[in-house]
Amino acid sequence: MIKISDLKFGDIVVAEYEGQKREGMVKDVDRPEGKALVEAAGNEFWYEPHELYPIALTDEQMRKLGFTKHENGDGSTKYMKDSFRVLLPQKDNFSNLEIWWREDHRYLNQPISMHELQNHYYQMTKVELMPVAVY
Repeated sequence: MIKISDLKFGDIVVAEYEGQKREGMVKDVDRPEGKALVEAAGNEFWYEPHELYPIALTDEQMRKLGFTKHENGDGSTKYMKDSFRVLLPQKDNFSNLEIWWREDHRYLNQPISMHELQNHYYQMTKVELMPVAVY
């Protein structure tokens, strides 16, 4: 479940309808009604929080968001998108990461989901982090 207050336009989530789960993009958020409009598989529907799930941040998800990967000699991994950086001190360990853009550095000591990274990116750059793949 995802809190509606945590969602914004463009966030990538999993939406469940009649037992089927599909990855999709948030198109609108109705905070007073507590629902999010999600486009998944070419269809748009309004979902309640108990029907929405986060997507774990992985290498595959980082690539969907347009990041390029660089493996460092010390076992760490850096993901780059323009001047925005994500550093994993240990390869493939997304439970401890550092993100930065210009002078804004954030140290995250717990796993975050795809929509949370999108929200950090927007807060730091004021630019939407949209996937390169179409939903």
